[in-house]
Amino acid sequence: MSSTGFSDLNLSPSRLAAIEALGWTTPTPIQAKAIPAGLSAQDVVGIAQTGTGKTAAFMIPALEKIQAGKGTQVLVLCPTRELAQQVAEDTELLAKGTRIKSQAIFGGVSYKAQIDALERGDEVIVATPGRLIDHLQSKRGDLSAVRYLVLDEADRMLDMGFRPQIEQVLKALPRDRQTMLFSATMPHGVHDLALRITKEALWIEAAPPGTTASGIEEFFYSVKPEKKPDLLFELVKRPEWAQVLVFTRTKAAADVLEGRLQREGIQTDALHSDRQMKERARALERFASGKIRVLVATDLAQRGLDVEGISHVVNYDVPLDPEDYVHRIGRTGRAGAKGTAVTFVTAADLGAMKSLEHRLGRVVERVHLPEFDYAGTPQTERGSAASRGRNSRSPRGMGARSAADLTPEELKALLDQGS
Repeated sequence: MSSTGFSDLNLSPSRLAAIEALGWTTPTPIQAKAIPAGLSAQDVVGIAQTGTGKTAAFMIPALEKIQAGKGTQVLVLCPTRELAQQVAEDTELLAKGTRIKSQAIFGGVSYKAQIDALERGDEVIVATPGRLIDHLQSKRGDLSAVRYLVLDEADRMLDMGFRPQIEQVLKALPRDRQTMLFSATMPHGVHDLALRITKEALWIEAAPPGTTASGIEEFFYSVKPEKKPDLLFELVKRPEWAQVLVFTRTKAAADVLEGRLQREGIQTDALHSDRQMKERARALERFASGKIRVLVATDLAQRGLDVEGISHVVNYDVPLDPEDYVHRIGRTGRAGAKGTAVTFVTAADLGAMKSLEHRLGRVVERVHLPEFDYAGTPQTERGSAASRGRNSRSPRGMGARSAADLTPEELKALLDQGS
């Protein structure tokens, strides 16, 4: 199956031309399995991490099966506005050469363009559940012609409490439809939902949980909490760090880091839920176009951010959930490219680090730089568990708290020490 090209999938000339324009030649594993199933009108449940090509896996067969001018025929539900916008943009590229229109529907922006799309009956609607329900309750939009339903990042939608909205949307759809559900994980709630809304579905697992793309190198950097901003600056100023996505645990930390890096002459922007939608869209555009080298973000960006060419991902704070770690580092090394993922580990993070490695089923390489290392160990350990148990004193004034637990004022003061 891996040697199969898109030209072997019996796709229309316009679709093949659009795919060729994107530079794709060989389907990813999830695409190679899901596209033929979708074309044969079979329901699909896909278990796949980010960066595996899920959007094309469900959108290519959907676009092959619908006709322009026949109303809204494809509905994709997504957990976040960023993912909805990305899927809609990818749909436009895949529908190039046809009259098929797509529209992203999400909160935080004007209703007008969304109302116009629903009244026109744009063929593909990509929506977050909350805003779509707002439109349905106001009698805007007709979903009676929907033939193809996709739930993208289903686990994330349930985690965000969207189950009631999903159930409302399901009631507005025809029973006679094709359904695809994709999820990075398959907890009990998602499993039950998948069984209930699909019929004789093909279940596809592109990679087991905890699997990351083969092209990603992973490193744990030992660091004192107060030295984290200095270490970040030391790394991002290296020329090979061409396009860097930094994840912080809090919005305050993202804002402070943005300011610190800008003062150091690094073009940087921040992305989190306190920023207005136009600011978030501008940050993504600037990052994707290369106008800025560094984007500092909260977990808002760990799924749905599909930017080609991200060379490095930095976990400024150790993720609390191993799945979050997988999704974060999956922003690099996409579509077979090479990438590097770096995680900053303080003495207070040792327990979380061990738990993360246990869940991943692998040991991540440690890097110790003497000027930043909390243990002062001047070497790199490959596959070694040495020095994991060392303790270091907490920075002055912090007690047993980690940097992620500080107030914005305390955090700013701490970061400014190294300014």
